[in-house]
Amino acid sequence: MGGIYIWGTGCGAGELSALLPERVEISGFVDSFPMADTFMDKPVLLPEQLKAAEPELVLVSARASAAILSKCQELGIERDVLLFTKNSVRLEDMNISYSAAQKLLGADTVAALIPSYHAVREPMKKYNSPLSARDYENDYVRIKTLEAVCRRLDSVPGAAAELGVYKGSFARCINALMPERKLYLFDTFEGFESSEAAREKRLGNLSEGVEAAHKNTSLNKVMSLMPNPASVRPMPGYFPESLNGLEDVFAFVSLDADLEESTLAGLEYFVPRMAEGGCIFLHDYDSHEFAGVRNAVERYEAQHGKFHALPLCDVNGTLVICF
Repeated sequence: MGGIYIWGTGCGAGELSALLPERVEISGFVDSFPMADTFMDKPVLLPEQLKAAEPELVLVSARASAAILSKCQELGIERDVLLFTKNSVRLEDMNISYSAAQKLLGADTVAALIPSYHAVREPMKKYNSPLSARDYENDYVRIKTLEAVCRRLDSVPGAAAELGVYKGSFARCINALMPERKLYLFDTFEGFESSEAAREKRLGNLSEGVEAAHKNTSLNKVMSLMPNPASVRPMPGYFPESLNGLEDVFAFVSLDADLEESTLAGLEYFVPRMAEGGCIFLHDYDSHEFAGVRNAVERYEAQHGKFHALPLCDVNGTLVICF
């Protein structure tokens, strides 16, 4: 019994695993809503199973830090074995002691894992919203901006789409905020295309952990999150082959393909089909993890001219392109 566990099985967990020294052995992962029994070849435990594992250290890679702390207190897991690595959306520091982490990881590694800043989250003017507090946890700025943008799209014709759906949390918000609008979801729903992923890894734009994280999803799981599934049109497969002859006009597109060639393909398809007044949310434009996204934008602009666009100061540097 004992060992080191990572709470979370998303990109944050993949990124965190890449930051740990090679000598550090991860015993398993923890997830309240697991997609599978294993992640990165390690077992995935429910929170209720973690207490019996008697962890020596739990690295919390999820941003729902307050809820996770509350759950650990409910289970009787001592707070000093927890290290929160993604609590920068909260004003207070959730970490009260680094002793367990420093003993097992070393002071230098712990210093690299602790968030270096904390943001005060001031809400915009309150409207009646279909979104929950959980929807805002992952990336408050991006979701609040989406909410504001959707209120301006009421008179704009066309469908909505997301290229790069992953686990479906952002698609859920799109579907909730525009319940009557047709929403196309483009994704393999089983991970990146292998040859493109291999290219990005060679260039240093994709880690093994993040690649593994993107396999941790499924179409059924994504659809189970949609509050208005009758409006959703899943388009599984590799883009642009997955278009299958589709022609439509779009009012809103979330372009979150992560990799260079897929992002470029998305721009080439969607930009000419955007309705006047519509917009594209291009995720990861300023991300250190996915440098290929900015490369794709630069290649597109070199051929077609500069976008009318506004960068967001959200977690992964979204670029909002306006039409």
